[in-house]
Amino acid sequence: MKPIILTSPLQGWASPLEAVPDPVFAERMMGDGIAVDPTGDCLHAPCDAVVLSVHASGHAITLRTPEGAEILMHIGLDTVALGGRGFSPCVREGATVQRGDPLIRFDLDLLVCEARAVITAVIVTNPERFTIVRRETDKLVGVGEAMMTLEPRVDAADVAIIEGDTVRRTIVVPLVHGIHARPAARIGEIARKFVSEVKITKDERDGNVRSPVALMALGVKLGDEITLAATGPDAAEALAAIGDLILGGMDEKAGSVAAPAAAAFPREGGGPGITNDGALGSWPPASAGEQKGDAAKATTLPADGRLPGVTASPGIAIGQAGLFRLAEIAVVREGADPTTERAALDAALATVTTRLATKSATATGAERAILAAHSALLDDPTLTDAAHASIAQGDSAAYAWRTAIRAQADALKATGDARLAERADDMLDLERQVLRALAGEDIDERLSFPPGTILLADDLLPSHLLGLDTASIVGFCVERGGPTSHVAILAATMGLPALVAVGPALAEITANTPLILDAGAALLHVAPDAETLATAQTAFDAQTERRRVALANAARECRTQDGVRIEAFANLGSADDAEAAVRNGAEGCGLLRTEFLFLERDSAPGVEEQTADYQRIADTLDGRPLIVRLLDIGGDKPAPYLPIAAEENPALGLRGIRVGLAHPEMLDAQLRAILAVRPAGQCRIMVPMIASLAELRAVRAALDAAAAATGHTEHVALGIMIETPAAAITADLLASEADFLSIGTNDLTQYALAMDRGNPAVASDLDGLHPAVLRLIARTCEGGAVHGKWTGVCGGLASDPLAVPILIGLGVTELSSAPALVPEIKALVATLTIDACRAHAAAAMNCISAADVRTLAREFRP
Repeated sequence: MKPIILTSPLQGWASPLEAVPDPVFAERMMGDGIAVDPTGDCLHAPCDAVVLSVHASGHAITLRTPEGAEILMHIGLDTVALGGRGFSPCVREGATVQRGDPLIRFDLDLLVCEARAVITAVIVTNPERFTIVRRETDKLVGVGEAMMTLEPRVDAADVAIIEGDTVRRTIVVPLVHGIHARPAARIGEIARKFVSEVKITKDERDGNVRSPVALMALGVKLGDEITLAATGPDAAEALAAIGDLILGGMDEKAGSVAAPAAAAFPREGGGPGITNDGALGSWPPASAGEQKGDAAKATTLPADGRLPGVTASPGIAIGQAGLFRLAEIAVVREGADPTTERAALDAALATVTTRLATKSATATGAERAILAAHSALLDDPTLTDAAHASIAQGDSAAYAWRTAIRAQADALKATGDARLAERADDMLDLERQVLRALAGEDIDERLSFPPGTILLADDLLPSHLLGLDTASIVGFCVERGGPTSHVAILAATMGLPALVAVGPALAEITANTPLILDAGAALLHVAPDAETLATAQTAFDAQTERRRVALANAARECRTQDGVRIEAFANLGSADDAEAAVRNGAEGCGLLRTEFLFLERDSAPGVEEQTADYQRIADTLDGRPLIVRLLDIGGDKPAPYLPIAAEENPALGLRGIRVGLAHPEMLDAQLRAILAVRPAGQCRIMVPMIASLAELRAVRAALDAAAAATGHTEHVALGIMIETPAAAITADLLASEADFLSIGTNDLTQYALAMDRGNPAVASDLDGLHPAVLRLIARTCEGGAVHGKWTGVCGGLASDPLAVPILIGLGVTELSSAPALVPEIKALVATLTIDACRAHAAAAMNCISAADVRTLAREFRP
């Protein structure tokens, strides 16, 4: 282990610990170290570390380095008596910090007046493991200057100890997310190369390293001390290999690189189960008593049957309620004889394994990752051994498998780790597949609904919606979610009317209840009377006719009624999307989401693979413009193989073009792939999450370098996405060097309103028609016009008919919407005049809320 250098956390005079006028510190009762008498007012991190604790009074903090050294910093003497006055902690327990990061700000004047002393002790609290080999004292030090050097003691952790046939090794885990699914799988893979049995022990609990589930259930986190014990003929070799793998970080080492908080095992099909009252919940379903308790707390349906929500995707649908649920599979506990039951379970496991392998052979991307994850779980000895043990005691194969699965799933949920809780859902998905195989049923379970179903759920994920028989679903409503959520975007792409944030009253609606979903008006009519139904049917017929006419005229060039050209483009994620866009009259692609190539895989795609996919989409567009957004990952779209350090707030951290600039080799590969698409010039490049001109210049330099390296001489348009208030406010500066501007209204809205679009508590209030967002859009259009650059919208507002006249009035000249909505957007634009749109937009910006803007928009008549 390399020496650990601690730098001064304060500006001030460094002294030996004996100079502290308190025997607790001076006599090293808490450990060894030095002291600093501060002249500054901020305590900084002396090294890269994780925060173990912050005292409630804010006067002390303890850090743990990746090597396991624990550092206590105690500001002043008797400062706990201040009750927090004068202290402002900058970090929380569990946060990862880097050398020099501010930890605690303090009022030095207050401390001088009210504390016994302000001298600050910096102490290594586990001196039995680390010794101080060098210290700088009796001198003035500045923040960041070398202060102490630590080295591990020869008898410290990570030294193998032989006890009979068993070899033990104690190490400190440097993995920033601990041992979650991906590291557990890699540890198990290495362990299978050895004959010896190896276990990991943490806090008197142990797990077999060949079992990813057992390792995850230990809840091992960054900085935890674990003991590896190996027994067998190659124990020393096994221990060395597994210990070195963990200490090596597996690309997730704290303080250097770390995999994002994404899970390595995505769900297949429906994901979590649904409680029997139709609300999305944890699997297994709640008991009858629990469901009654939930129902008692539910909001009563309005007397008029009109249930309001938030529009996610406009349109009218008439049908009956379908409740999104996965019914519990009944099993009996008592088995036949153990031999028969074990044979049945082994046969079912083999059936599912074979089926997964068959599907994996033809799968791509996300689906292949899902299948691989499920195959790994099926091979976990913790599950099969537990099931076999239950069968030996007389349980049926089905009961034994369910018991084994749920015991481990519960253990993962009990860790309190969200990533591990998601893995519990994967296990429960796998439970159903094996139980269906035991019953002789097709393991490819698919929920089906009668034609005309309006789906009701607590919430939906994109994987849920894609796993349903959407041919029979005419719309959906969910209790939670927001209009910029991913499932809302998917609904618009599929052309499904949808409401989100309807609230708990939705759970009171029973299956097959007649419904009218008027998503454009943000209303769900429950059990409507004959008159309301007739009115809705008339509106639905009119909508159907409008769509028919719009589709028939979709090939026409998009212009306003008074002849102003507005480009009607489509947002794409694949060649299939491009085919749909062309079929619906799209005049080009305003946003190609390239992350579909990078996510749910073990390594980044190479230049040739990227070029092939981009070329396929360009060919499908048949010469129409193709605007390719550079890789936009990080935040809510992490890639398992990409080293991104753990962040307290990923949405404000390394995401968008920041990731590309941090990994220039990946940015260069993507730029080369785009430049290789033919014909040259069809592709334009768009940079995500730009916040400054310096970032744009850096990408321009990378593009020029890639063009020079590949001999590309044609001009390639380089535009930017406006997704931050900073970019919108400085649009005139950015437009001086960008070739075009395109507004991503989903991210711009969440950043402008300080609301996380993934947080259900605020998602219903997250609306791009908020006047603040509209004013930022107006500022962007004005900034682009200064330099003659066009401004488009590729976010969710471009797919919202209520927003389109306002956007055009603000100065937007390109709208990139979901492919299914292009014909209606073009038809709507044809009814508008620029003067009317400008007046409408001005009135919208003077509204006081998004709700008022939507009311105004519904009353607007071209």
